[in-house]
Amino acid sequence: MAEELYFIKTNPVIAKINLYNKLCREENNILNFLNDDKKTSLEIIKNKVKDSVETLNQEELSQIFNWLNNEYSTDKEEVKTQLFINGLDVFYEIPSESHVNSFQKILLDYEKHSQCNLNFISNCENFNQFLIYGIFYTEMIKKEEESISSHFLKSDHRNLYILAENQFNLNGVDKGNNDSLYNYFAELYDLTKFYKGSIIKLHQY
Repeated sequence: MAEELYFIKTNPVIAKINLYNKLCREENNILNFLNDDKKTSLEIIKNKVKDSVETLNQEELSQIFNWLNNEYSTDKEEVKTQLFINGLDVFYEIPSESHVNSFQKILLDYEKHSQCNLNFISNCENFNQFLIYGIFYTEMIKKEEESISSHFLKSDHRNLYILAENQFNLNGVDKGNNDSLYNYFAELYDLTKFYKGSIIKLHQY
């Protein structure tokens, strides 16, 4: 499997019903994708989903993702549909390994200098702050005129702009000289700026 980064919105109410029931119905299938002590691992996953799908850790969610990915391996869109039906909306992905690495490096720099740790799951407000920083930073990489959206964002987020500018002056273009990076940040921002829930970043190898 190529290295990919998936962005997921959750619906814990739907997952509590649909995903939990699917796990109960298809225990023998998902067991093949769990680590040692499979029965215990499955019971832990089921109990977490019954409480809230957002309590799953990265490894547990990856196992569910791999299970469904294998089940519908001939149709990638069907995998997304099944995840959505079960309370996990994969609304965006970065499919290129080099772009994933560049995105992750920008994230690490942001976390280090903003002192805001964006974990596997984060609230959308914190995630959007990072995306705004990423828009500023990658626009500097492109070395083009400031976009209209960036102009308006700068007036409301001056501190993030200064943070991005300082980091760019340190890094130059070494963090990924590619227009796609700017598009990832801008598109993710558009897809989440009015969203109030949690965002999951699932890094698959």
